[in-house]
Amino acid sequence: MTSAPQPSPQRHERTQRIMITLFTCQAITSAAFVVNSTVNPIVGKQLSGQTTLAGLPATLLLIGAAYAAFLAGRIVPRLGWRRGLLIGQTVGMTGMIVGGTAVATHSFGLFLLGSAMIGMARGFLDLSRYAGADANPPSRRAAAISAVVWAGTIGGITGPKLAAPLGDLVSRLGLDPLTGPMIGGLILFTAAAVILWLFLRPDPQVIARTYATASETATTTTAEAGRSVADVLRQPLAQVAVAALVIGQAVMVLVMGVTSLYMVDHNHTLEDAGWVISLHVAGMYALSPLSGYLAGRIGRLRTILLGAIVLMAGALLAPTSLVTEHMSLALFLVGLGWNLCYIGGSSLLADCAAPNERPRVQGVSDLLVNLTSASSSLSGGFILAAFGYGSLCLIGAIMALLPLTLAGWRQFRPVATATG
Repeated sequence: MTSAPQPSPQRHERTQRIMITLFTCQAITSAAFVVNSTVNPIVGKQLSGQTTLAGLPATLLLIGAAYAAFLAGRIVPRLGWRRGLLIGQTVGMTGMIVGGTAVATHSFGLFLLGSAMIGMARGFLDLSRYAGADANPPSRRAAAISAVVWAGTIGGITGPKLAAPLGDLVSRLGLDPLTGPMIGGLILFTAAAVILWLFLRPDPQVIARTYATASETATTTTAEAGRSVADVLRQPLAQVAVAALVIGQAVMVLVMGVTSLYMVDHNHTLEDAGWVISLHVAGMYALSPLSGYLAGRIGRLRTILLGAIVLMAGALLAPTSLVTEHMSLALFLVGLGWNLCYIGGSSLLADCAAPNERPRVQGVSDLLVNLTSASSSLSGGFILAAFGYGSLCLIGAIMALLPLTLAGWRQFRPVATATG
């Protein structure tokens, strides 16, 4: 029986290079994804001619991401992280080409295909955080995952700001300005693919085997089956956690998904819309360390309560003014409320399940979250067309009452297993 190898300067340098590679690629591809999502509803309306179909491209993107994440989980163990992530980059490059061609040829069906492919790329590339975990010893895995996720935050904030300059650039070449984000996305995906190909060596999957310990293997092989997913989710606290995750996602996607379209329809520039979405993404991710601190300090239930309140405040504030700064604040609050619900809910759900039960329970929870994203994205266009932006935001605020009520009820009437 051998212990894990001791760190060495050479090993540290190799791990550092791999982490820089993953960090850089995640930032670049996140920018590509977000610049695409900024114009997605606008292109959807322009090509379909109907506001009710504006959210359909984003819906297909989410469905593609869900399917590809499932697929990637089976491909990566066979091909390794380097080849698996390169498949994602290639699919993303192809999706951007298809999407740009769709805009140029005014083909809504082709744009839907491109959106689904871009979503599939996201399903692959969002898993890169686990490549970072594989490249590090057990004591550094959590830090590695957070570093890769934080890189996505950088790309998410800068991505929307690229929409207007890219549109201006291609318009000078006689192209539709909305092809700019697609061409920019193609360049970004290509750059990330080259970086991955050159610097993601050795494959993190190979490194993971050198860090494996006998205790990790024993933990895996001796674990009991545990309770069923249904049994775990029958717990009141588990239901609060799932409500926070699912409803938080629903409200966030519902409000954010049509905001850029609403602003452009009311004489805002693409640059204005990009700025608002950038602040929204900052709210979603930039304060994650604070949300994690609160979940541990004041408890999971109080964090969910705070998240639901902030989510409601942002949703109610958004339609009260068309001033860019006002909408930026409102969408920032929507993002921050989602973050608090997401981290508080994820932490609470983990508390409700034993270690050997968590993967199955969290898988079902994530499935519900992905389905919620798709349905909220699709319904947003219909609600906007039929009832207006104010009514859409009001619906979101009312939905946020569910986790608020459930968390409040459990906070003031705690059960024996409560941890927050």
